[in-house]
Amino acid sequence: MRHGDKVKNLSRTKAHREALLSNLACQLITHKRIVTTVAKAKALRVYVEPLITKGKENTTHQRRVVFSYLQDKEAIKELFGNVAEKVAGRPGGYTRIIKLGARPGDNAETALIELVDFNEIYGKGKGEAKEGAKKTRRSRSTVKKTDAKAEETTTTEEKAAE
Repeated sequence: MRHGDKVKNLSRTKAHREALLSNLACQLITHKRIVTTVAKAKALRVYVEPLITKGKENTTHQRRVVFSYLQDKEAIKELFGNVAEKVAGRPGGYTRIIKLGARPGDNAETALIELVDFNEIYGKGKGEAKEGAKKTRRSRSTVKKTDAKAEETTTTEEKAAE
């Protein structure tokens, strides 16, 4: 029985699992999104999110703590530089997992795990939707009247200039 055992073993020994998660975390921080299996993505989320939280506080101690997990200087620079400034205002939830379907070779469920603040597609879509919602709240007659008034003033100004 495995009562209370919350560690996702991924069918690996402790040393192998830590090496795997460290390498996945370095690649995620460096490339901002990676494709892996769903099980590894879920284990990676639990592993990397506390490290990103530590990255928000740029002190020597926090750098050493994160380095003890990642063992990659370039990933540390990226985490405490670009990633930390992007996620500074976010209280958590730095990663997103998108399921992609089965892998052809072994039928393993694959997923894309990415850093939320580095996806321009979702970020722009939400911003445009908010602006669009503001525009649709106006009544149509008001929009037509203001457009008509703007056209009249521009044509009047053009006639005066001639």
